[in-house]
Formats: sequence, structure tokens, C-alpha cells
Amino acid sequence: MFETIKRFKEKHSALFEFIMFNLLSNIATITNFVVLNIAQSFIFRAFADRDFSFWIYHYPVEHGGLAAFLAFLLSYAAAQTVNFIVQRKLVFNANNKLGGALAVYFLTVLGVYLICVYVPTLVTPLLSPMVGQVLAANIANALNIFIQVIIIYPVLKFVVMKRVNQDLDKKGKIDTTNT
Repeated sequence: MFETIKRFKEKHSALFEFIMFNLLSNIATITNFVVLNIAQSFIFRAFADRDFSFWIYHYPVEHGGLAAFLAFLLSYAAAQTVNFIVQRKLVFNANNKLGGALAVYFLTVLGVYLICVYVPTLVTPLLSPMVGQVLAANIANALNIFIQVIIIYPVLKFVVMKRVNQDLDKKGKIDTTNT
């Protein structure tokens, strides 16, 4: 079985990488759902009776209020932290300088965050009357995860998670001055 996987990886390396990205993204997805539900049900529960409205973000009490906004914020931050570590080490085997990679990743995540905190304001009011607020929040979260994959994967693959050749210096240590 491992030989078959190895041959597939060699023959279809880009597809294998995308499959691994999606499989290992499930670690971040699980983190996202666990944190969302714990945060909304317990950590920020005291804020559920407060409307939250700022710019295009409207979280009325009947759709979770400030608790829902804070829960989506915390779950997204936790998931993206986990995702960066997992993808860098296990999928892309990136070895480029961390500083620049983190800066680009942070800006990408911030842009996606602005989208993903808005999505629940559209989805939750539509679905809550049919399935309840908790399930509506989880459906909105699933849609957010899909949005994150289609935006973040290309940025990680082509910009952030670079594998650079490292030359050995005269002492046999890796020379990273050109990375």
C-alpha cells in the first residue's frame, strides 16, 4: 500500500500535495469547530444578549450577538495558527525564512477573515429559523472553511510556503543567506 502511495506521489506530485493539504487541513477544521462551539456556548456566553454591529458586520442577539462574533473570531484565529504550522511542516516542507512567510500569511488571513466574519451575517439569519442558531452557525462555519481553502491554498503554495535550495558553507553548515 505504501509503495502505491509513493508511486502516486511521484507521478502526480501536485495532486498529491493538494490532497495532503486538504487532509491535513482537517486538523485546523476540527480546531475551528471545537473552538467555535466552546467559545459560543461557554467562553463568550455572557455576551450573547448583546447585539454587535460594526460596519458590514451585524450580529443581532437572535443570531448569537457579540458571543457569536467573538466565537467566530477566536475559532478562525486558532484554526489559522494550527493550519500554518501543519501546512508548513507536513505538506509543503517549507524552509524559507519565517519572517516574510508569516507577514504574507498574516495579511492573507486578515483579508480572508474580513470575508469570513461577514459570511455568518448572511447565512445565519437565513438558516436560523429552519435549523436553529447553533446549526446555522456551524453551516456558516463550513462555508467559511470552503472560502478559506480556495483563497489560502494558492497563496500558501505559490507565495508563502517556499522550499529553497540550501547550500552548505565551508564548515558543513547550511548557508541560508540567499533564502
